[in-house]
Amino acid sequence: MYNFYVTIYLVKFMHKIGIICEYNPFHNGHLYQIKKIKETYKDSLIIVCLSSCFMQRGEASILNKWDKTRLAIESGVDLVLELPFAFATQYQDIFAKGALTILNHLKIDTLVFGSECNDIELLKNLASIQLKDDGYNHLVKRYLDLGLNYPTSLSKALFDISGVKLDKPNDLLALAYIKEIIKNNYDIEPFSIRRTSDYHNSNLDSDIVSASTIRKLLKDGVNVNNYLPYNIYDYLSEIDEDKYFALLKYQIINNIDCLDKFQTVDEGIENRIIKYINMVNSKEELILKVKSKRYTYNKINRMFTHILTNFTKEDAKDLEIEYLRVLGFNTRGKNYLNKIKKDIDIPIINKYIPNMYKCLDIEFRVSLIYSLILKDKGDDFLKREYRNKPVIYD
Repeated sequence: MYNFYVTIYLVKFMHKIGIICEYNPFHNGHLYQIKKIKETYKDSLIIVCLSSCFMQRGEASILNKWDKTRLAIESGVDLVLELPFAFATQYQDIFAKGALTILNHLKIDTLVFGSECNDIELLKNLASIQLKDDGYNHLVKRYLDLGLNYPTSLSKALFDISGVKLDKPNDLLALAYIKEIIKNNYDIEPFSIRRTSDYHNSNLDSDIVSASTIRKLLKDGVNVNNYLPYNIYDYLSEIDEDKYFALLKYQIINNIDCLDKFQTVDEGIENRIIKYINMVNSKEELILKVKSKRYTYNKINRMFTHILTNFTKEDAKDLEIEYLRVLGFNTRGKNYLNKIKKDIDIPIINKYIPNMYKCLDIEFRVSLIYSLILKDKGDDFLKREYRNKPVIYD
């Protein structure tokens, strides 16, 4: 009887908060966000949509998805869903589409995200410009034709129309989220928490720094415990950069005449890759050789991940969220999921089912490749992937 009333309370009276995240790695800023949500929304259920093996900017994750899920639940998250690779490693609009589709199926009423400007009304106005102003797309195309990259073209077009300069990475991602909410008329209210650091910030005075800064410090052999809520060194996976590059180089050479079949290999960039592939000894060197005003570091890094994992334009065609994959939950998350699952019109799964869903088959293939570039935990990761049991934390 007690569990029945708890479930009813959760469904009828609790805020359902969504977070879209990568946790690469889980750090003090992520814990701060969760605590801030609990302060702001006293009766809240927190649902996370989590990228797994590779991130939106193309990096391989230094925490595997099962450990990320456990750390999230131990920190106060109630339910964790997987954002499929096919959405998680694409540019911001597709990334936002996949994540918001999943969270809307879970019936969240609030989406919480970090933002440098921390101005929801401004972001809503700019999102409306992107969706409704006929001149916006023409301006973006004009800047692209001038050889500028997409994020810069987007920012300049918005500035021309609104007079507002929006060029910080989390602001641009927040804009993509809000645009997706407006476009689909989702009953979801965006809520911003000011970012105390951004992707480019390397200031180490605070105990909250960006995930990219933490990854750089780890590569340099610096102790990062001050920036992490737990001692997560035992969880960290070291990426074998030599093996990554060897596999990438094999893929490039093996597909030398058809590189443009891979997702995000566009506009003749394959010619620059072919020109330099035998002149460099690492992925980093290759990125710096191919990089230009038109092709950003992140775009190239993302593109190389697509080549590495054999993710083609055909794979990316007509992508839809066909299932919800549960990675973990606590008792409240489990009760909530059991209560609403009859109202969700796509399958809820917790294991790999071969030849059932396009995105799931891609996810499994990517997991196999990810296991190959881990220096010392690849076998353990694969065992956990085959075991296919959600992380349960009470």
